[in-house]
Amino acid sequence: MPVFNRSGLRAAVSYVAASLAWSWAVTHLYPSGVPPYCPALWVLASAGLLYHCRNRQLSAAGVSPDLTRLRLATAVYDNTLEGVLVTDRQGRIVHVNPAFIDITGYSIEQVLGQNPNTFKSGHHPAEFYRQMFDTLAQKDKWSGEIWNRRKSGEVYPQWQTIQVIRDDQGELSHYVAVFSDISAIRRSEQELTRLAHHDPLTGLPNRLLFSALAEQALSSARTARQGCALLMIDLDWFQQVNDGFGHATGDLLLKTVVRRLQNLCAPGLTLARLGGDEFALLAEDCFTLNQATSLAQRIMGVLKPAFQVQGHTLLIGASVGISLFPHDADNAEQLLRNADSALFKAKGKGRGGYALYTEELTAHAQQRVEITAQLRDALEQNQLRVYYQPVHDLASGRLVGAEALVRWQHPLRGLVPPAEFIPIAEQSGLIAEIDAWVMTQACWQMVAWQQAGQSLDFIAVNVSSRLFGQSTLFAQVAAVLSATGLEPALLELEVTESAVMNEPDAALEQMHRLRELGIRLAIDDFGTGYSSLLRLKRLPVHKLKIDQGFVAGLPGDDDDVAITLAIIALARSMGLQVHAEGIEEEAQARFLHRHGCELGQGYWYGRPAPLLNVAINSVLPGTVQPKAKIPVI
Repeated sequence: MPVFNRSGLRAAVSYVAASLAWSWAVTHLYPSGVPPYCPALWVLASAGLLYHCRNRQLSAAGVSPDLTRLRLATAVYDNTLEGVLVTDRQGRIVHVNPAFIDITGYSIEQVLGQNPNTFKSGHHPAEFYRQMFDTLAQKDKWSGEIWNRRKSGEVYPQWQTIQVIRDDQGELSHYVAVFSDISAIRRSEQELTRLAHHDPLTGLPNRLLFSALAEQALSSARTARQGCALLMIDLDWFQQVNDGFGHATGDLLLKTVVRRLQNLCAPGLTLARLGGDEFALLAEDCFTLNQATSLAQRIMGVLKPAFQVQGHTLLIGASVGISLFPHDADNAEQLLRNADSALFKAKGKGRGGYALYTEELTAHAQQRVEITAQLRDALEQNQLRVYYQPVHDLASGRLVGAEALVRWQHPLRGLVPPAEFIPIAEQSGLIAEIDAWVMTQACWQMVAWQQAGQSLDFIAVNVSSRLFGQSTLFAQVAAVLSATGLEPALLELEVTESAVMNEPDAALEQMHRLRELGIRLAIDDFGTGYSSLLRLKRLPVHKLKIDQGFVAGLPGDDDDVAITLAIIALARSMGLQVHAEGIEEEAQARFLHRHGCELGQGYWYGRPAPLLNVAINSVLPGTVQPKAKIPVI
C-alpha cells in the first residue's frame, strides 16, 4: 500500500491547492465554468494537473520522482497567494504555507498541532459548522464564505474550500483547506452599497434609501395607528451662491446646512438629501398639523442666520412643503409627491415660507404636466401666435412702436390666456424656446411693415431670464437679424429687472455684446425687483418701463404716485427714456405725460391683437382714429 511521506504529502497538498484555487477562480470569475476567451488553456491546465498528481502518486509509492516537477509543485505551494492549511484526520494542523502566515498573523510554531477552531470568530452558530462537516462527510468537499479571526483579534471574511484527502483504502487521512482573504472585496461591496443608498457629499440617505425608510416607517405607523409628516425642504438663493462663488463653495455650504439640520434631528426624525439643494425630513409619531408646522418653522429658523463659508458671509433661507400620513397619502411615494406639490406652492407664495398639501395641489400639478406636454406640441404644430400691442408717444399720441406678445391658439380650448401657460413655460424651461420663436416672428413682421410703408420706430420683444442667461443669445439675435434683414436699431429687447440683478456681472457682459449689434435694450417691470442703483447705472440700457402695478393707482393713489415720480426722476437723471405699461384711462395718460413720461401702452391705446391699427392723426391720448392696418405675414 503506498504511503504518503512528507514530500509526497507536500506535493499532494500543492496539487490540491492549485486545483482548488483554479476551481475557485473559474467558479467566481466565470460562472459558466470555462473562461470564454481561452478554452484551450482550461484543457491544458486540467491535463497538467492530472499529470502532476499522477507523478506525485508514483513518487509516494517509491517510484523515482521527477525532481523538476516536484520543485515546481513546492514553489506553487510556497508562493500561492491563497492560504493553505493541512490537518490530520483528528483535525490537528500539520502544515501551513507562507500565505497562511501572512494572512492570519500566526507563525508556524504557533499553529502546528493546534485545532483550526482556534481561529473561530464567533460569527457563525454551531449549526453552520455542523452543516459544513455533514457536507464534507457526504461530498468530501465544502466551499463557502466563513469569518475567522486573525492573531490580532480582527475578524475577517474568507472564501474557503476544504478538501478531504483519502488513502488507497478510501480512509480519511487529511483535510486540506485553501482560503482567500476577501475582506477587501467585502469592503468594496459595502462601499458600493453605501454609495448606492447615500449622498456622497453629505453622507445622508439618498432618495432611494429614503423612500425605503419612509415606507418602513409608514408600515409601522399604520400598525400602531400613528401619524407621520414628510417635510420637503428647498434652499432659497442657493443657485446664486453656486453661480457667484463656485460649486466648491456651494458644496461646503451644503455640508454646513446639513450640520444645522442634523441638530434638529432627535429620534424619530430621518433627514435625507434628495438632490441638488433639496432635502426631505420624515417625522415619525407626528400626530397633529401643529407639530408639523412647528417643525417647519424650526427648520426655517435654523437656516435663516448667515453662514460663514471660506471667508464669505452667505445668506440663504428655506421653503418647506408639508404632507401628512395618513391624511394626505397612504404610501411613501404619494407622500413624497404631495410634499413636493406643497413645496411648489410655498415657493410660489414667496421664498422663506411653508405650505400644506391639499388635493387641489395634485390637480394643479397634473395640470402643469399636461400643459407642459401640450406646449411642446404647440411649438411643433405652430399653435402659437404673436399678438402686437401698440406703443404711443404720450405727447403727440403718435403710434411709435409695438410690443410682441405670445398667445396660444389651442385646437380644442381656443385662445389660452397667457397667465395660464407662461408661468408653466418658465418653470419647464420652454420659455426660452418660445421667446426665440417670438423674436423671429416679430422681426419678420417688422420687415413686412417696413416694406408696406408703415414705419415704426421699434418692435419690442420680451426676453425671459432663461433665454437671457444663455451664452448663445448674442449669436441667436445676430442670426435672426441677418436672416430677416431687419435693421438692428429697430429691434428692442426687454429684460426683466430680476433677470439683470440676479447675476449683474454676467448680465452686464451680455448686454454690452447685444448693444454691439446696435439693438435697443430696456428694463421691463422696473420697480418690482431689488435694483442696485450702482449696478443700474453701469447697464447699457436706454429705457425703463414702469410696471403696470404702479400705473393702476394713478393719479389717486399716493404711494403709486410717489413711486412713479421717483422712477421718472431716476430715469431722466440717467438720461433714460421712460415707458409706462397698463394705461387704461385718459387721466393716467395725462398724469404720466405731465410728469415727463414719454411713451405708454395699455388698453386705453389698444389691446394686443394679431392686426395692428396705425394712427398718425391723433393728437391727444385716447383719440386714436385708425387710418390704416398693417398687414400681418
